[in-house]
Amino acid sequence: MPNSSEKNTESTPQLRIENVSLKTPIASSYLLDNISFQVQMGDRVAIVGPSGAGKTTLLRLLNRLSSPTTGSIYLENTEYRQIPAIELRRQITLVMQESKLLGMSVREALAYPLKLRGVNPSNIRERISGAIAQLHIPQEWLDRTELQLSTGQKQLVAIARSIILQPKILLLDEPTSALDAGKAHHILEVLTELTNSQITILMVNHQLELAQEFATRVLYLQQGKLLQDSPSHQINWWEMRQNLIKAEAEAEQEW
Repeated sequence: MPNSSEKNTESTPQLRIENVSLKTPIASSYLLDNISFQVQMGDRVAIVGPSGAGKTTLLRLLNRLSSPTTGSIYLENTEYRQIPAIELRRQITLVMQESKLLGMSVREALAYPLKLRGVNPSNIRERISGAIAQLHIPQEWLDRTELQLSTGQKQLVAIARSIILQPKILLLDEPTSALDAGKAHHILEVLTELTNSQITILMVNHQLELAQEFATRVLYLQQGKLLQDSPSHQINWWEMRQNLIKAEAEAEQEW
């Protein structure tokens, strides 16, 4: 899948992260340390790095599930703390690696957030049909419960639910970790089509070959620090892979 060129580089960034740090409860250590970057509308950003680098922590900050100790985050020039959390999460949707259906069937779980927003039933049905068609989700899954789905199937349902919500920004934490190669590549194709429609995606993914296929930009985190922020086509992927292997090995030795 070819990478598209950088988009809207001259415009106001959709997301702006300025000198953001997040301390652990032990004040001497940081989960994120003085992170700064910008994201333009329609970007496809891969967030990579070794285990414990702060990748998921960063997604949680961007969805306001936690707040930075220092620094600021802006959505279209409005500081996060000035936006009600519910309104912000309608614009920025987070899909965690392990998503729950909360005892509902797949159909109910897909429809529930739209019902809360007052979307009419015919529109709900239309959105669900469109999302499951895009992701090749079989109709028979709709009446299944969480216990009747594999981990990979639950990931697909969670991605479908996020697409149905039509957010401005989609945050994905390892969305292909439980999928086979064919399904993973198809998911990336669908996500790329979404960014062509001006949805912005930030995706944590430990599989560099998938990050390379998907991303227009790459953020490399290690020990809470942002070590690299580069357009995908400028990255030495072999060198990044070696750095990642080395960092993982060093982390294991520390344990």
